[in-house]
Amino acid sequence: MALVVIGRGIDLSLVATMAISVAWTLALAGSGMPMGQAIACGLLFAIGVGLVNGVLIAYADIPALFSTLAMGTFIYGLGRLKLIPSDVVPAPEDVLWFTRIGQGEMLGIPMPVWLFLAVALAGHVFLRHTRAGRFVYALGDNHLAARITGIPVRPMVVLQYGVASLIGCIGGLVTAASVSGMNTRIVNSTLIYDVILVVVLGGIGLSGGKGGVRNVIIGTLLIGVLLNGMTIMNVQYTVQNVVKSSILLAALIFDSLLNPRDEQTAQQGDI
Repeated sequence: MALVVIGRGIDLSLVATMAISVAWTLALAGSGMPMGQAIACGLLFAIGVGLVNGVLIAYADIPALFSTLAMGTFIYGLGRLKLIPSDVVPAPEDVLWFTRIGQGEMLGIPMPVWLFLAVALAGHVFLRHTRAGRFVYALGDNHLAARITGIPVRPMVVLQYGVASLIGCIGGLVTAASVSGMNTRIVNSTLIYDVILVVVLGGIGLSGGKGGVRNVIIGTLLIGVLLNGMTIMNVQYTVQNVVKSSILLAALIFDSLLNPRDEQTAQQGDI
């Protein structure tokens, strides 16, 4: 989500893409397909959804908010209708290396933490040390200026949504390995708003063009501490949602004050 927001976009289909692609992966593995091939199919499915999102936004000029919202609903419906047999798809019990991804340890540290750090490092390298990453910042800073300077704006939009869906699928695989299955009902939960909350609270402005992986890590730690604290205090789930939504609203207001969106500030980054 941070990658998309830095490019001045948003992806409300991420949770649906994650849930359905991983659930389909587990369903394929349960039907006898080797786990490696099933994971490859799931990753390709997620990337395909991201690329379609990017094409709709970049070439059909559909606002990201509406196109990704519609795509998330479509993917969830398609998955439940054609791809997966039930809401909850269990992970194969005989594939020990897959279970180790979510439940194993290395040097006393859980494997999901190592995988998170690996993806975070890859994301940092992509954003800060590659030409495509610099193009993403240029898109978020000023879309028109990026086009004038010769940046392939539309292909870059497609690329960033494809990469975002790939990362989402990887996160879903770790989740499925941790709890030995995937519950597709999380599509109808508040998880997508938790993701946006992590991004915004970490300091990545919705106006685009600023922030990085460090902000994601900070936001993750803050929200993790908040959720663990409320759980320890036996705060009701509905009350937790009220608290999280209030924090998200406050963060959005604060972001709009720091990065006002008017005609003058919209010209940031002009050459």
